Formats: sequence, C-alpha cells, structure tokens
Amino acid sequence: MKVRDTIEKFMNGLFFVCGMVSIAMVVLITAYMVISGLPAIIEIGPIDFLFGTEWASTAADPKYGILPFILASVYGTFGACLIGVPVGLMTAIFLSKIAGKKTAGVVRTAVELLSGIPSVVYGLVGAIILVPLIMNTFSLKNGTCLLAAILVLAVMILPSIISVSETALSAVPPEYEEGSLALGATEMETYFKVSLPAAKSGVAAGIVLGVGEAMAVMMVAGNVANMPSLFTSVTFLTTAIAKEMSYSGGLQRQALYSIGLILFLFIMIINTIMGRLLKKGDGDKK
Repeated sequence: MKVRDTIEKFMNGLFFVCGMVSIAMVVLITAYMVISGLPAIIEIGPIDFLFGTEWASTAADPKYGILPFILASVYGTFGACLIGVPVGLMTAIFLSKIAGKKTAGVVRTAVELLSGIPSVVYGLVGAIILVPLIMNTFSLKNGTCLLAAILVLAVMILPSIISVSETALSAVPPEYEEGSLALGATEMETYFKVSLPAAKSGVAAGIVLGVGEAMAVMMVAGNVANMPSLFTSVTFLTTAIAKEMSYSGGLQRQALYSIGLILFLFIMIINTIMGRLLKKGDGDKK
C-alpha cells in the first residue's frame, strides 16, 4: 500500500507540474507577444495601424495599415467555415452513426491521408489546378484571389473537423439516443437534435483547430495588400508575417510582430466567445 500511495502522489505531482508548465508557456508567449508587438502599434498609432488601408512597408514613406489583412482573414475564415463545417459535420455524423464498419474504415483512411498531406501540397495543387480554373471560369486576368484561398482552406480544415467531431459524437452516451428514439424521434432527428448538441464542445474544438494555415493560402491568395473582394488578390494576417519576416528590419519587423499580436488576440477572443457560448448553452439546458 505504501508503494502504491507513493506512486499515486508522484503521478499527481507530475500531472500538476505538467499543468503548470502549460500555463507558464501561455503566460510567456503572451508576455513575449505584448512586449514585441506593442511598441510598433504605439509608434505607428493604433488607429493608423488597425484601420489604415495601405500597407507599404518597404516604401520611402512606409505605411503600416493592416485593415486589408484583418478583413481578408475574417472573410476567408468565414467563407472556409461556411463550406467546410457543414461538409465536415455531415461526414462525422455519417462515420459515427450511419456507416458500416468497412465503409467507415475506407472513409477514415481517406480523412487520415488528407490530414497527413503537407499544407504546401494543398497550395501547390490549388495553384496548378484551382487558380487556372477560377481564372478561366470567371474570365479573370489572375486566378489568385480570395475565392481560391477560401476553397483551399475549406478542404484543409476538413480532417480536423471530421476527426474531432467524430470522436465527440462517438462519446455521446447511448442512453441519450435511446431515450430520443423511445420518445418517437427518427434517427436523423436524434442525430441532429440530441447527439450533435451533446457533442458541441468537441465540434467547436475541431473547428478552431482546423483554421489557421498560412503556407497553402500564401500560394493561391495573390499576396497583395488589397481591400478584400471575392475575385481580388489578398493577403491574410498569417501570410503577411510569413512573406516579409525573412528580410524585415527595424520598424517593419516590429510591425510584423504587432500583426502577430493582433492575430494572437483574435484567437484568444474567438476561443473565449466560443467557450462562453458553449457554457451558456449548457447552463440553459440545466
């Protein structure tokens, strides 16, 4: 018993240390981003930086307005979720509730292959196939645009949404579904009105994990600091950092750190809002 108690205490201590390390990493990253990104925002001016519509970091009279990057990221993420989330959820429901073992095994293998493909390959396929297709279909001079980025990102977020959502749906207690069916609900009504709401935390986590690729979007978006529209070349917040960091210096480099800080704050805000909404939904049920 003494040995067992010692092992239990050791494992509890180890888990505690791991938890504290995770918290410390978040605190350190937050502190580093604030220290690195805040000086440029102060020097440029918060209004000019956040709401300026011109980014010309290498010009003789440099401009550091990131509103085009913010709007492109918002529109691109929303568009990709609008396409990818319904497809991913339907696939997850099919795998966890409807498909037979052999069919589910084949589809899971395909999803795993999708998740294992490097993001640069998605970008390469998009640049070779999707960009010319958009250019010819809509009679554009250049097919690198927001629409191409949305479509590529929508495909890239599918593996995370499908795998995490399937796991969450499979973890729903069978008593929930059995009770719904016993009350006269159809299987589809049960899946969408009982199983899916019960697994919403996992589904939300899958959506958050799926969004955020830079390299593939960089290859199909055009990387021009335009105010976004569906058929114009745009730059996302992530790609703005990636394409200039290698040769930046001085205020330009500090401004790129500031973009990273804004992106970090956006992610924190999105996670906080989703967490509050999920807790509110759970509270309303109780």
